[in-house]
Amino acid sequence: MLNVEKIREDFPILETGVIYLDSTATSLTPKQVLSEMEKYYLEYRANVGRGIYELAERATSAYEAARKRIASFINAIKGEVVMVKNTTEAINLVAHSLKWRKGDKIVTTLLEHHSNYLPWLRCAERYGVKVEAIKPTPQGMIEVDDLEKTVDDSTKLVAMTHVSNVLGSITPVEEAARIAHEHGALLLIDGAQSVPHIKVDVAKLGCDFLAFSGHKMCGPTGSGALYISREAWEELDPVFVGGGTVESVEEGRFTLLKGPARFEAGTPGIAEAIGLKRAVEYLDALNMDHVVKHERKLGERMYEGLCSMEGVEVYGPEPKYKLGITSFNVEGLDPHEVALILDASAKIAVRSGMHCAQPLIKQVLKKPKGTVRASLYIYNTKEEVEKFLSAMEELTRSALKRK
Repeated sequence: MLNVEKIREDFPILETGVIYLDSTATSLTPKQVLSEMEKYYLEYRANVGRGIYELAERATSAYEAARKRIASFINAIKGEVVMVKNTTEAINLVAHSLKWRKGDKIVTTLLEHHSNYLPWLRCAERYGVKVEAIKPTPQGMIEVDDLEKTVDDSTKLVAMTHVSNVLGSITPVEEAARIAHEHGALLLIDGAQSVPHIKVDVAKLGCDFLAFSGHKMCGPTGSGALYISREAWEELDPVFVGGGTVESVEEGRFTLLKGPARFEAGTPGIAEAIGLKRAVEYLDALNMDHVVKHERKLGERMYEGLCSMEGVEVYGPEPKYKLGITSFNVEGLDPHEVALILDASAKIAVRSGMHCAQPLIKQVLKKPKGTVRASLYIYNTKEEVEKFLSAMEELTRSALKRK
């Protein structure tokens, strides 16, 4: 199991007394990650892939070592991983690098974060493709039968989240891979909420693309990765070209590099990639099996505690079908009011609003003002969950009295 008290020592921001329950939006960053980034800036600050002097070679070596280590975290190889700023950039890169034909179909879901929904709507506008979105159950589950009914031989891409950022529900991505490939389609997985919390193995999932962000997994902002399977490389024509992407340039023509660098135009986030490597090492040392067990145990207590409160409506599936994300509302209070009260009264940080998932919240949950969302990670404790539930008890009692 996790030694949470030891872990908390690595996150000085927790010494302020804040109870941080917003790791779904962005996680906190340990000292070890910051130290590794600082070392780059202070000891070998240089560009990558552009120089043969010692500092440049050291920077290039560190950057490529980061790519290799991040790839191994998801059971990929170095040449299958493109370094990006975040999940959003990764998904847009795929959206506008795929070779679309008019009439191609994209299958997605109404469970998605906007970053895995809006790019496909833009593809429909620009390239004449069709977009069909599967509606989840009221608990936020995607049914395999619906995937089988919707994916057909005109489908070029299935794009779906692995874990909902609103409900924490886990989707059947392995079945989606099987169904997609039976019809000659590709599968893109939004792993922003899964890679930080569970052991993700791209070979086991069978996906063609996996996108994730560093800032949600103890890494720095502006860091992330896109896995591209060997089978999918030839399907892409990079949307950005420029420095670092070419093998040769002649007057009037150019030849792109073969590896992931062909998708990394310009100077990349070098320190960010190095920081993400250290974050991956940090999580690996904790053991991802222990990470998910810890979160699920706390998440179950949070879910059951909220469900027992009068005037609180909790959304999403039972704890066994999800990770440590719980969305809810308090009768008579706007979600933003709840978040402000928790912050002011108990220094508890939760998220409120639409969570960049308006189709899910408006059309499935039917909550036009959004929800309150509490999310857990490696540094949260049983005591913090109890303090959160106690603050919620007091808040709901006051709300019911005013009713």
